[in-house]
Amino acid sequence: MLARNTQTNALHWLGKQLFNRDDPAAFFDPLLETLDPMLVQSQTPARVEQVIEETADTRTFVLKPATRWAGFHAGQHVSICVEINGVKRTRTFSLSSSPELWSEQGLVTLTIKRLPGGLVTNWLHDHLGQGQVLGFGEAFGDFLLPDTPKPVLFIAGGSGITPILSQLETMAARDFRAPVTLLYFVRTQQDVIAEERLKALASRYSALTLNIIATNENDKPRYLKSQDLKAVPGLKARHVFLCGPKGLMDLANELLHQQGVLKKDIHNTFFSSAAPTLSSDLADQVLGGKVEFCKSNLEASSEGDASLLEIAEASGLKPRHGCRMGICHQCSCRKTNGTVINRLTGKASGPGEESVQLCISIPHGPVTIDV
Repeated sequence: MLARNTQTNALHWLGKQLFNRDDPAAFFDPLLETLDPMLVQSQTPARVEQVIEETADTRTFVLKPATRWAGFHAGQHVSICVEINGVKRTRTFSLSSSPELWSEQGLVTLTIKRLPGGLVTNWLHDHLGQGQVLGFGEAFGDFLLPDTPKPVLFIAGGSGITPILSQLETMAARDFRAPVTLLYFVRTQQDVIAEERLKALASRYSALTLNIIATNENDKPRYLKSQDLKAVPGLKARHVFLCGPKGLMDLANELLHQQGVLKKDIHNTFFSSAAPTLSSDLADQVLGGKVEFCKSNLEASSEGDASLLEIAEASGLKPRHGCRMGICHQCSCRKTNGTVINRLTGKASGPGEESVQLCISIPHGPVTIDV
């Protein structure tokens, strides 16, 4: 193994010297892409095998990544890269299939909802079809099932069902015997994503109790209530997994705490960046400030809750990023001076040097960033 790693490193060094680039394996990508896009080396390619209409605004893309892709665990995310009008765009989505589909057939699925005004989601719905190839990142994320079988409660809203689909199918495939309950909130019955998959799971997986709740089919909206949680047997002994709009997740956390569920047993994941909620000691503070991007010799200023990533992009910079919601850490960089507020936690950083995520960091006074 050591000899192989030494040889690989030597070839990589030689390639850098010959081609004067950090990714010498991708030197021939323009040629390879014309022959077969699945041969490119600068990123892991994935070919679209099938597109499934789930609802009026949601599609499932069945993808076949190149065999060098490392695989994933149920509940994880992946960043994809597509070129739109000559510009490469990266976004992060949850994998909605089980790891068994990848290991047995070499396939994965992404279930993606069209977002109003969303550049990438709209392009995917309008332009990505069977046979096309996109860039596929390695899987990441810690929204993972417990190592040992323990009762589980899933609470999902809208497209927040996607990572939970992966988890449910994994549990069914591995004969996870502990009780499992899903509370799935949708606006109407026509908005149920993967309805046939969910019904098939419920019919063959005896441990699963499925409860689909339409919130807007009557005059009075129907939201998560304490009674919904009280109806779950052995609630306090369960791992709870939440994915959905921030309003649902905030309400679920509050009601779960009222029912005595411990914070350590509640697992959250977001599919959009949360609006900043400042901690009590910062609630009356004004956000924004001057931002110095020292590597780029550029200064900018902002007011309000614009993130460092948004400020950088508005200034014409193109820092590396992925999910834009604090999950993938691709936008992490060094803050050398100043204080930022974490958009997800509402807490302030220290005033000195540390690593921050551009997409969820809001300046709180003057800040210097190594970008």
